[in-house]
Amino acid sequence: MQTIQTQNNPFGTLTHKMTRLRDSILAAKPYVDPQRAVLATEAYQAHQQEQVDLLRAHMLENILSKMSIFIEPDTLIAGNQAQHNRWAPVFPEYSMKWVIAELDSFEKRPGDVFYITSEAKTQLKAIAPFWQNNTLEDKGLAAFPPKSRLLYDLGVIGATGNITSGDGHIAVNYESVITKGLKWYEARVNTALENLDLTDINAQKQWYFYQSSLIVINAVKNFAQRYAKLALEQAQATTDSQRRQELLQMAHTLNHVPYEPAQTFQEAVQAVWLTHLVLQIESNGHSVSYGRLDQYLNPFYQRDLQQGHITPDKAVELLTNLCLKTLTINKVRPWGHTQFSAGSPLYQNITIGGQTPEGKDAVNDLSYLILQAVSQAHLPQPNLTVRYHKGLSDKFMQACVAVIKQGLGMPAFNNDEVIIPSFIARGVKKADAYNYSAIGCVETAIPGKWGYRCTGMSFINFPRTLLIVMNGGVDPESGQRLLPDYGHFNQMTSYQQLFDAWDKSLREMTRQSVIIENTCDLVLEQGYPDILCSTLTEDCIGRGKTIKEGGAVYDFISGLQVGIANLADSLSAIKQLVFEEQRLTPAQLWQALQTNFKGAEGERIRQMLLNDAPKFGNDDDAVDQLLVDAYAPYIDEIAKYKNTRYGRGPIGGLRYAGTSSISANVGQGHSTLATPDGRFARTPIAEGCSPAHAMDVNGPTTVFKSVSKLDTKAITGGVLLNQKMSPQILRTPENCLKLIALLRTFFNRLEGYHVQYNIVSRQTLLDAQAQPEKHRDLIVRVAGYSAFFVGLSKETQDDIIQRTEQEI
Repeated sequence: MQTIQTQNNPFGTLTHKMTRLRDSILAAKPYVDPQRAVLATEAYQAHQQEQVDLLRAHMLENILSKMSIFIEPDTLIAGNQAQHNRWAPVFPEYSMKWVIAELDSFEKRPGDVFYITSEAKTQLKAIAPFWQNNTLEDKGLAAFPPKSRLLYDLGVIGATGNITSGDGHIAVNYESVITKGLKWYEARVNTALENLDLTDINAQKQWYFYQSSLIVINAVKNFAQRYAKLALEQAQATTDSQRRQELLQMAHTLNHVPYEPAQTFQEAVQAVWLTHLVLQIESNGHSVSYGRLDQYLNPFYQRDLQQGHITPDKAVELLTNLCLKTLTINKVRPWGHTQFSAGSPLYQNITIGGQTPEGKDAVNDLSYLILQAVSQAHLPQPNLTVRYHKGLSDKFMQACVAVIKQGLGMPAFNNDEVIIPSFIARGVKKADAYNYSAIGCVETAIPGKWGYRCTGMSFINFPRTLLIVMNGGVDPESGQRLLPDYGHFNQMTSYQQLFDAWDKSLREMTRQSVIIENTCDLVLEQGYPDILCSTLTEDCIGRGKTIKEGGAVYDFISGLQVGIANLADSLSAIKQLVFEEQRLTPAQLWQALQTNFKGAEGERIRQMLLNDAPKFGNDDDAVDQLLVDAYAPYIDEIAKYKNTRYGRGPIGGLRYAGTSSISANVGQGHSTLATPDGRFARTPIAEGCSPAHAMDVNGPTTVFKSVSKLDTKAITGGVLLNQKMSPQILRTPENCLKLIALLRTFFNRLEGYHVQYNIVSRQTLLDAQAQPEKHRDLIVRVAGYSAFFVGLSKETQDDIIQRTEQEI
């Protein structure tokens, strides 16, 4: 088998088999699939009298035993999430109101369009009455204290995904699954059961969890065997001798894994895929990630290679197959939440590179093959993250840049030199800290040992919060009092007065975000445990607890702070133009904001705000320090509050900051009036920690310097930085080497946390808007993830087009 080398892709192209599979997946129209919803409802009705762990286990068992399965004509690994590839299942236990409300609008969305058949609508309407007032969303909204509910309803603090979905944001212990098999977990559970004293109520609770674990382990085993039987039937029916052999191999593999330990590289890949898949059938929480794929698969690859059972090309084909299957998983979200996750991302992250527990370079042969596979597959999923460290070789860096040049928005880089010390300082054991991986976007955790949502809790809209502070604690949009009155901006006589009001108000907003997050976690724990996910996370079996009850070894979480660059630029304009130079009175600025810069006077003021005060992203200490100071109250305040698992087993149980705002900058911009940085009302706010559009005018080095001034070691939830360059910039070897040198400076000297690159020209993006049919494969980095450009709403497309195009 030979891959075809091309001038455009130095990593070669897909095999003919994988090319056909890719074409079929990309041609699949995304439909809303009712099958899982029907089967879940059936199980809930049959087992609603049982303890919640057992109810959830029987639900998964029912789905896996009855759902439609298929094996694509060209695949080498089996497993499907829905009735067809790219169909999105409905998870009624989390939320049904929005599903019924949007049945007739899925196809009319401006982006992230889904189709739905009339039969599916009928099936979903039929089960809806059972779920009335009986879903996570119903219970979550009812549980919010009134003030917190108001902040949620107004969108000042966003948490829609937390009460309309499962948790996700996790990587389980795939290494143990492939080296020991699910039967090892089964044996651990049975041993634990033998030692229980059921007169102890806590032991009785453990008994429910253990019985549930046995149910789901057996369900996964039987699920795999369903595919083995189907593969055998297809093998007997085909006249293609090569395909018959492939199917017979698949049947043998699926009768073996993931229940038994994998023996070959192909078995290991199949076991990883099927486990990863079932986790996302069990729950629709996104950001279920693969962890350090190159580390735990490499021993299987090396053994097969030494024994002559595999070639590098065959390994790449299996890895591209894994990438393609990863894209088949899909998720339909409420339209309001879709705007926070434009492009239907699942944030399924693969991490490569980094260091061993001894601090040595962990790059291996498979690290390069994964780069090759991701480049060949040319897809927005899975996400790919490289762990950078000072000892990373120039050879590997060059390979990474070669993939970046392909325009995938990948790989992203996370910096060991910041993240590992940050983890150790928080109590993570050194060996575990050196084994961290990316989870979802930019967030990081220890695979197989960390609880849910290391990042991904509530979203606080910083620019809107500033407007509320300026308005004496009253939301200018709704007229509702949301914060104490620390004085109206019109009556303020100094910047210090505004900052003092901001400090006290942000601390209150932070406290309210904690209440919202705790409420979401409370209702999830009470009614929606993920049994398989908990079983495969250490040390839930040892403790007899699900993850939400405190079963994980580590449990730190973070919310997301959105629009920090707008905050910086707004404070800079206020400080300089209003209070230092007195070119504007507070009343003039406030009036301009309330009228959205209407008229000639409004535009004059807007131009002053845009052009006459320093902006974040240009290495200007005046504005950069304003942001550091303004962010500090949140970082300080959030550290005071425990999560719901504190004191129940895990190390941590604490919170920290994070800037991975995904595409919330667009959605939260809708609810934000004009801001003092000159931004018009209802337009997107800045994403991640990236500068506001076109405000970073002095090149990428100054952006790196500004971002590095943030307290990156305290923002353990991730400091997400997007950069954009034209493809022409990286056409010369000299510029590729310049980019590597720039990255090394950012990470080694400036202690940057993260960076990722969009390599696409403005003209290409504009042409794709005008002629989408010619740009089906155009991929862009939206935030901490990539997406097909033509599937995004025009508003999100425009947001990406307007980002600064950097030069080296």
